[in-house]
Amino acid sequence: DGTWTMKGKKSYFGFKLHTKEDCDFGLIRALQTTTASVHDSQIDLSEKGEVVYRDRGYFGTKPKGFDATMQRGVRGHPIGTRDILRNKRISRIRSPGERPYAVIKNVFHNAHISVTIVIRAHVKMTFAAFSFNLYQLVTLKKQGVI
Repeated sequence: DGTWTMKGKKSYFGFKLHTKEDCDFGLIRALQTTTASVHDSQIDLSEKGEVVYRDRGYFGTKPKGFDATMQRGVRGHPIGTRDILRNKRISRIRSPGERPYAVIKNVFHNAHISVTIVIRAHVKMTFAAFSFNLYQLVTLKKQGVI
């Protein structure tokens, strides 16, 4: 079931984990596992009424919620100073959203999985997301947030 994809000049085989985190506590609220060849912009985990902060890879696609996608320059039309500052603001909000991937990879050592079927990969990623949420709750408790 896994598929091949190219990132730069390097080939990768397997699956992708798509998540939706909340900005307040950094918990994973929704997830979906797809094969590696599915582009990120094809998956929309957002719901109506919520602000969706996305990087430049989603440029040109509309989410279900309010669109806060970073602007991207196209050939002959570079982005202006206003858009650069807007992208920085979005980037500051988005950066904690990359933490679950770092924890799953570096703390749980779950970067590579040995299954070849999407459903099994999804089960493994669901447990990884659940583990991250427990890990994050312990972190929030230590910080006195909850």
